Amino acid sequence: MDELERYYNKFPEEKRLNSRRGQVEYRVSMKYIHEYIPAGIPKEKVKILEIGAGTGRYSVALANEGYDVTAVELVKYNLGILKAKGSAVKAMQGNALHLKKLPNDTFDVTLLFGPMYHLFGEKDKKQALAEAKRVTKPDGVILVAYCMNEYGVLTYAFKEGHINECVEEMRLTEDFHTISQKENLYDYVRIEDIDALLEDSGLERIKILSPDGPASYMRPFLNQMSDEEFEHFVAYQMATCERMDLIGAGAHTLDILRKKC
Repeated sequence: MDELERYYNKFPEEKRLNSRRGQVEYRVSMKYIHEYIPAGIPKEKVKILEIGAGTGRYSVALANEGYDVTAVELVKYNLGILKAKGSAVKAMQGNALHLKKLPNDTFDVTLLFGPMYHLFGEKDKKQALAEAKRVTKPDGVILVAYCMNEYGVLTYAFKEGHINECVEEMRLTEDFHTISQKENLYDYVRIEDIDALLEDSGLERIKILSPDGPASYMRPFLNQMSDEEFEHFVAYQMATCERMDLIGAGAHTLDILRKKC
């Protein structure tokens, strides 16, 4: 908690989300959020929860559209920024592992976008998924985001020149799966790890996709594109985000799950 709070007190979360690579992730994710919001009922009756809401990029936008949005955020600094935006979001401090302030079977759509990045070990990830399931209505939808292993290895180990120290410190297995510790702050997974979490969850997968694809690898090129070229890139990612041959290589994966009735 202390290390994570210190990290986010300095990390420019708002800047990342507003960057072009952040816009790709946001726009694709929002497309799928809207796809699974229940139709045929007034917006103000649709209850949406974001667990690990950060500074409120998704929560505030959805509340501004008229949905009934609750946001839970662990880091006080991020929560302060969220609240300062003056939206209708019901924001509170809380932990993804223990959503004790929230009752069972309450939300139509639950977003679990940040916590899985920072939870280490299968036990805690399963607990966060179980809590998200508990507070979601039967037949409700849970969208879960993960940071992907190959992006971490290619970027941190190879591109940024840390491969030798990663090998020496035994932070990589023989097949280059990351071995993260809590002091590393981020935990990286592969598709098979996500599948294993799903298998024990009692949830069913609707679909799995990469919201950002190669955007993070291409950030300097995205920044050089004209607005028209960038819109073509967003359209490309929208068109290819569900392709199974591409999903695991992106920086993030979004698993869209349904709570069985």
